[in-house]
Formats: sequence, structure tokens, C-alpha cells
Amino acid sequence: MKILHTSDWHIGRTFHTHPTLEHFEIVAAAMAGAVREQGVDVVVVAGDVFDSAVPSAEAYDVLSRTLRALRQTGATVILSSGNHDSATRLGFQAEWAAEAGVHVLTRHDRLDVPVTLDDEAGPVHFYGIPYLEPSLIRHHYPDETLRSHQQALAFAMGRIRDDLAVRGGRSVVLSHCFAVNVAEAPSLSVPPAADEGATDVERDITSGGLDLVPLAVFDGPDYVALGHIHSRKTLSDRVRYSGAPLHYSFSEGSRVRGGWLVELDAAGLASTSWIDFPVPRPLREITGTLSDLLDDPSLAPFEDHWIKAIVTDQARPLDGMRKLQQRFAHCVALEYRPSVVNDPGLQTYAERLTQKTDQQIVSGFVEFVRNGSGPSEFETRLVSETLGAIDAGLALK
Repeated sequence: MKILHTSDWHIGRTFHTHPTLEHFEIVAAAMAGAVREQGVDVVVVAGDVFDSAVPSAEAYDVLSRTLRALRQTGATVILSSGNHDSATRLGFQAEWAAEAGVHVLTRHDRLDVPVTLDDEAGPVHFYGIPYLEPSLIRHHYPDETLRSHQQALAFAMGRIRDDLAVRGGRSVVLSHCFAVNVAEAPSLSVPPAADEGATDVERDITSGGLDLVPLAVFDGPDYVALGHIHSRKTLSDRVRYSGAPLHYSFSEGSRVRGGWLVELDAAGLASTSWIDFPVPRPLREITGTLSDLLDDPSLAPFEDHWIKAIVTDQARPLDGMRKLQQRFAHCVALEYRPSVVNDPGLQTYAERLTQKTDQQIVSGFVEFVRNGSGPSEFETRLVSETLGAIDAGLALK
């Protein structure tokens, strides 16, 4: 049996306020093409199908078209819910969707009831663990200690292993969490370090108490398809993250996009390989003075990319974004990072004002906010004239 492991579709997410639905459909079409070409039997989505608990009508339309395209290849589709999804909304009419070969697994009380598919070697049981927020499920299981995500996942996997022991056969588990290759996860609700594959996007969504789950929790199944981290990552041969199909942050710009092609034989996991997805619009960070960024011919290949510009001028350029967008139509982020930063020293602002004339105070302020670059000759003259007019007006009073 061939399985394509994907996750974190985040249908409806914007990129710096720009919609990404069109780009997702480009990737979805390529995904369906790969499923057909590779003879994939099952496509799994390990959570965060939507980006919002209340998806737009357009997002639902995109999901419908994507599922239709995947089903037209002959593949079965299995989805579970992530922390961005509303389990109730995503799972609405799941019973009828299953009749069409689309299995939506969102119920915590049925996570040990698998979707069972057969190949020539026998049954393969697919278990979907929806995102389990401990504070929202613990009252359903008063005899269990469910204070952390680790405890919730351990409880869920215990139920799955008990069911699998009765059913027998091979198995695949879908889960949406922060899993790490350690013996015991920390008790604090903190995201993995950068070298664990997380980006600023995942860090932004850890505020609900999402904590780390040790790899050992997932002992048992032949393959575990994980979601939530937006980069591909291998925790073990049989436990992997596929990452998101699109880039949703400049911190993800260097990460490949795609999915894992997993093959099961009669004995279990036989092989895994990577399938690349297209990148509809690549991301690029460019750095330099505003004039360099506008004139540098070596930047021409990136004019149609998503652009984050880091401007290093000593003084903050006026109207920098508008000027950059005249060359880079998809410049969506601008950061001012001067190449030389003025050190104001240890003096307080009040100490810096001691025994200063008004002209010196204004000049010092301009120098401070411009990182050491004081007022121009014109600005100095203008300030002098303004201060003189103020003094003259006060004298008349």
C-alpha cells in the first residue's frame, strides 16, 4: 500500500495580508498529479486542514475541489483535525463523506476506531488522533490524568494499542503535536528550539498550552504521520513530519515543500521517499541600502518573488515600501536595520539635556533617532529660524 503523508494545509491562511488560496490550488493540482503518477492508494492529512476554526466559503470551496481531484485519482483520503481547525465544523457530515472515500477523523471518543483499508497483504488500520487540548477533554475522562499534551497523547495511543492488539494487522496513526526525539518531554509548554525544525509560525500558535511529546509515546504503529511543524522532519524511520505545502513565513523560505511517500508491505514499513511540491512564488530576503536594492541588477531574478527587504540606510528612507514595490511588486515586508547603530552611552535622557541650548537639544534628538546622523544644513537652518521665531514671539508677549 502506498500512502502520501501531508499535513498543515492551512487553507485560507494569508501571507502578510495576501491571500494564498490560488497558490494552494496550484500545489493541490500538483499533489493530485503525483498521487496519480505514483499510484498512491491513500492520502493522509495530519491536521490543520483549515487555518481558521471558522473558514470562509472560499476556503470550503478550495477544500472541496482538492478532495474531488484527489478522489478522482482513485486514492482514499483521510484527514484529522489540528489546533487551527474546529473539530466540529471539519467533522460535520463526516459519516456521509466516508461513503465517498473521504474519511474525516475529528472525534476524541472515536480515535481508537480506525479506517480499515485492505491490500493484497491484508488490512491496514488508520487511526486519526484529533488535536487534544487537555483542558477541553479531561472532563470526559475523569479517571485519567490529562494535564499536558504528553499525557493526552499517551492516553490516546494506549487506547489505539489496545484496539490494535485485538484487530491485528498493520497500522498508521495521524497526530498533530510537537513531538521530539527525547525520552521524557519537558513539563513546560515551550516550543522546540530552531534546530528541532520549528519556525516562527509554529511559535505563534503555542499559546494554548501546546507542550512537547516524547517520541516513545508513538511506539507501536508501522508509521506515524505527524503534523504541526511546517518543515519536514524525521524523528525515526517510522515517525515523521511532512511540513506544510506552502511557505507561510519568511523563516520557512529555505525549507522544501512536499510530502512523504510511504510504502507498506506485508511486514509493515517497507520504504519512505520524498515528493517535492512546486513553490508557486518563492520567498527571498534582500538586504542593502534602498538605492542598492532599487538598482542592483543581480536582484532581477527575484522581482516576482515574495520579498522581505532589510534596509540598511543610516537614516530611515521616506516612502521605502512604495519605492520597493515599484520594482518588487510582491514586496510585503520591510525591516529597517541600519548598518551602523549609534551607541547613546549610559547617560539618561535628562543627563543628556543638561546645559544644552535649544538648538543643541534638537540636533541631539535628530542624531539619536537617526543612529548618529545629525540634521542636514537645511534642517539646522530651519530649526534655527523656527527657534528664533518662537523667541521673538515670546519677547513680544
